[in-house]
Amino acid sequence: MTLRVFGVHLPTNKTAAILALMILTCSVMMNERAAAQWLLQSSGTTERLRAVSAVSRLVAWASGNCGTCVRTTNGGKIWQPLHVPGADSLDFRDVEAFGENTAYLLSIGEGERSRIYKTTDGGSHWTLQFINRNPKAFFDAIAFWDANNGIAVSDAVEGHLVIIKTTDGGATWTEIPSKKIPPALPGEGAFAASGTSITVQGGNRVWIGTGVKSARVYRSIDGGNTWSVSRTPILSENESSGIFSVTFKDARTGVIVGGDYRKDAEARQNAATSNDGGRTWKLVRVSPPAGFRSAVVYVPGTAAPTLIAVGPSGSDYSMDNGATWKSLGPGGFHAVSFAGSEDAGWAVGEGGRIAKLAGKAPDKQRSSLE
Repeated sequence: MTLRVFGVHLPTNKTAAILALMILTCSVMMNERAAAQWLLQSSGTTERLRAVSAVSRLVAWASGNCGTCVRTTNGGKIWQPLHVPGADSLDFRDVEAFGENTAYLLSIGEGERSRIYKTTDGGSHWTLQFINRNPKAFFDAIAFWDANNGIAVSDAVEGHLVIIKTTDGGATWTEIPSKKIPPALPGEGAFAASGTSITVQGGNRVWIGTGVKSARVYRSIDGGNTWSVSRTPILSENESSGIFSVTFKDARTGVIVGGDYRKDAEARQNAATSNDGGRTWKLVRVSPPAGFRSAVVYVPGTAAPTLIAVGPSGSDYSMDNGATWKSLGPGGFHAVSFAGSEDAGWAVGEGGRIAKLAGKAPDKQRSSLE
């Protein structure tokens, strides 16, 4: 006969049962200590941070309003402030980094406030690569397949999204002809909340999630030269709702998150999944993220397909490609990024808030002991 404790069958022999229970208790305690949690770091700034780009377990870049850009090369022990000349009034909503020396910054805003800067010497010097000359355009996010090939998106102008791309490391940016982009819905655009409303995968795939009374995913399989678009079940009832972030694990498997940022604790129509490259989307109805979420990312190096989503009201994780979610804590963030492994992830938010994921990402064994 056996005794069931915490879902485990123990022998009824007194000595054996006590020994088994001690082993189980130690195992649970060790797993709890190893479980993932956000550990806050000192960013050296109190400005709002809206974007983060993890390069490795040691190197990451973050950016935000008032021309803010910071970088770490030692895992976050020290975050170095970087100055971009002439950009003190700009809001850097996206940063894309390649190593400790090369990074791109995208600032948002109407007309010439939308810009792209690049550094190749760790932020000591910056080159202004792109200034938006269209007074009606408002760029939201940027993504790169590699250090030379990138793409950026603006809200719709005259009935189409404005999409630009580079193949030479940002030296030149070329606008995709509007005739190759499906017509936009009235007021449609991408949210500039975390720099993740656009994502790329492989060598030529790219997806864009939109909002403002719409919640659609634009997709391209040829590097952004031609596009198609699909509706999604994400909340899209007003100008503050829609898709805020999109991520793909491979050519077929993807997740979108969002909701209504003015109701950040409301978990309604805030996540959906795709298994056909973004052609169709299935709403997460059971155990969705616990509120509005502004960013989602796959965690590399985990046995199960693990994702983390963040928003002002907290963060969540999924171990089944986004089908179900559990809380990772109530601390709020705007953006999240991982690189290479589960111990190379950072999240950023209000007041210069930066945190690094410590411990192992949740797995099926730990979740069964919760």
